[in-house]
Amino acid sequence: MWVTEGCLVELCLSHRLDPVALANELLAFVTSKDLDLQLTPEGLDAFEHEVLAKRGSRGRRGRDERRGLLHDIHSLQELLDEEQEDELLDAYTTPSKGSQKRSNSTPETPRPKRAAPSRSPYGLFSPSSFSPSVTPSQKYSSRGGRGEVVASLGSGQGLAWRGRGGCGVTIFGHPEQSLSKPYKSMFQKALDVREALAGRVEELGEVLQRHHGLDSFSSAVLPAQEPVTVLGQIGCDGNGKLNTKSVLLVGDREHSGGAEVPLDLSELLEYSLFPGQVVALEGTNSTGRRMVVTKLYEGVPLPFHTPTEPMAEQRMVLVACGPFTPSDSITFEPLSDLLEVVARDRPDVCILFGPFLDAKHEQVESCQLLSPFSDVFRLCLGTIIEGTRSAGSQLVLVPSLRDVSHDFVYPQPPFSFPNLPKEDKARVLLVPEPCTLDIDGVIFGLTSTDLLFHMGAEEISSSSGVSDRFTRILRHILTQRSFYPLYPPSEELNVDFEALAAFAALPVTPDVLVTPSELRFFVKVRNPALSLCPSPVLVPVPVPCACPCPLSVSPVHVPNLVPLKLLEFRFKSPRTVWHVEDFPRRIQDSPPVKQNLGSGIRAWDPPCPGVTLCLR
Repeated sequence: MWVTEGCLVELCLSHRLDPVALANELLAFVTSKDLDLQLTPEGLDAFEHEVLAKRGSRGRRGRDERRGLLHDIHSLQELLDEEQEDELLDAYTTPSKGSQKRSNSTPETPRPKRAAPSRSPYGLFSPSSFSPSVTPSQKYSSRGGRGEVVASLGSGQGLAWRGRGGCGVTIFGHPEQSLSKPYKSMFQKALDVREALAGRVEELGEVLQRHHGLDSFSSAVLPAQEPVTVLGQIGCDGNGKLNTKSVLLVGDREHSGGAEVPLDLSELLEYSLFPGQVVALEGTNSTGRRMVVTKLYEGVPLPFHTPTEPMAEQRMVLVACGPFTPSDSITFEPLSDLLEVVARDRPDVCILFGPFLDAKHEQVESCQLLSPFSDVFRLCLGTIIEGTRSAGSQLVLVPSLRDVSHDFVYPQPPFSFPNLPKEDKARVLLVPEPCTLDIDGVIFGLTSTDLLFHMGAEEISSSSGVSDRFTRILRHILTQRSFYPLYPPSEELNVDFEALAAFAALPVTPDVLVTPSELRFFVKVRNPALSLCPSPVLVPVPVPCACPCPLSVSPVHVPNLVPLKLLEFRFKSPRTVWHVEDFPRRIQDSPPVKQNLGSGIRAWDPPCPGVTLCLR
């Protein structure tokens, strides 16, 4: 009895060999064993047992070895395809004892607690996929007090820190006021920059004149023995930091022709100034060379938005800021932990700020990644989208100028993700930097730029009242009606001033202003906007990573109400979660009473219910 063609076809299918490869293996076997070219079934069985079975075990061992090696984006997909082929073959065959798949773990290397699903390419998103530094971050893994409540204010009873679904999230304002696509940058002309700056001075000047009842503005450079009121922009006479000796006023175009005049602030008891600030000043300029300022007119914030349909029920909004990797490793352990929080709490809205792949990370700066930045970035976004799908949360992704694979220009267009799955298009919102969101009638102002750090480094002040620098800076943002009023901007930013005037202006005063910063985190209430400053998590040495901040938004929202508490937090937590519930009080209520709430926390609290906050 001889071997038929069907037997050879069966061997090709069983061992995934093409006919040429099978013929070569069979010819080598027959030659080495000195067998007859007319094979018998017994000879074919010996060939399958001695050659093909060993070849299959070598293939499986090779795949197991490749799993432990470093991968790029293409080898990950190849490994995924091989896994799917194995699973499909196992579905139609009965594996023998020797071919049973062994666990990838050993007693020395136990199986991870969170095993990623092998059917998804995003399940293979791991530290070893992109970086030669496969050791997890020791700083992040050794942090203490994870999940521990480090401070609480208010009882927090009756609050359900869990999403309820059905939340509407849109970009606030007219579509033409929001940046929706990339634009040509680095094409600015000096005349265009001047026009953008002059237009902003004129616009805010009209607001100051109308609000304070000023008759008219005068020239800042003409000699005047009597007090005059002038309009202009604060500047510095050199390239160094602004100080009381170097501060000057760049007059408006209409009355002063853009001329500069030094300012004498010795007569002012209270002031807070920074370069680029549009101000109205009153004073004398007897010689035309220096103006002695006697009065500074405060800026005016925009009105609040009044929703046509107030929020029907409480909403949970989770806010987290990048980087999502520790400073000593490119591992995305913080991102994995964050996705677990989202899956557990199921927030209505999840707002994530970049950077998602930080341009300032040591391994990114030294180009140690094994894949292109754009591939790692797309895989990171895909992991986030897939990881939040089961929770059903509305996902908002805010870019950062530190995202290594995104446009380095401010304002920044939204991310481009053309491969977004159809089932996620309704819940994933890609927004520009900065942007203003409408979440069921509550307005959120979002910016990933560290404007607190930039403005804090340039501000000068003298005050007998509000001495808190952060409160002053937040007030400037609201009264200057811009997400970035500093001019000249920080050297870290590439600003397009025409786009800045068009897309980075505040349309209204936001109910909640979120400004991530490398400075210490805080929650402030200001006129009566609630300001959140997520900050990187701090362990024995600073290690940036995700800092989830759940925010419960109450349906009670009236613009003419003022908040209850002004909070300051001075502790450092390995893991911080903010729970905020805002029940404002009316203006005519009793004035605040200062209370001492223990080490690290101070609050000014009226005798009535207020903000409930829990850090953990």
